[in-house]
Amino acid sequence: MTATQDMLVPSFDDEVETGRKLAIIISKGSLDMAYPGLILGNAALGEGVEVELFFTFWGFDIITKGRMEHLKFSPVGNPAAHIPAALAPIPGMTSMATHMMHKSLEELEIPDVPEFLELVKASGARIWACRLSADMNHLSADDLWDGVDGIINASDFIEMTDGAQLLFI
Repeated sequence: MTATQDMLVPSFDDEVETGRKLAIIISKGSLDMAYPGLILGNAALGEGVEVELFFTFWGFDIITKGRMEHLKFSPVGNPAAHIPAALAPIPGMTSMATHMMHKSLEELEIPDVPEFLELVKASGARIWACRLSADMNHLSADDLWDGVDGIINASDFIEMTDGAQLLFI
């Protein structure tokens, strides 16, 4: 065999169908918890996996127009913040930690939350808002980011993601 016969040639088709589905439930709305679901969803989309994102409870802040650009990173009770526990509750620490996280993300050229939502949406993700969370927060579709596909209840999400791999964040 020649070297070219042994070589694996990748396909660069835009429409890669793997038959895999990933459902990500995003339940926390702090800045540090917005990124795991978006990054995993983006990675899955790049691998040809169908992605459904369901924003519920505090995760609703990530898709709410008045809140999505003002997410915070709080070091209080968060050992991953690498700030001594006694210092975390001092006034101004949340602002400082949020600023530091934004700076780190910017240095790594990771888009801010609204831009990241645009990216995953443009790549084919479907984005759903939780009906209960909308009702609890007295929000309608008009209050949500324009890329949200709809407000649905948990049963609808479970039904539409039958057979999908499920991640709860």
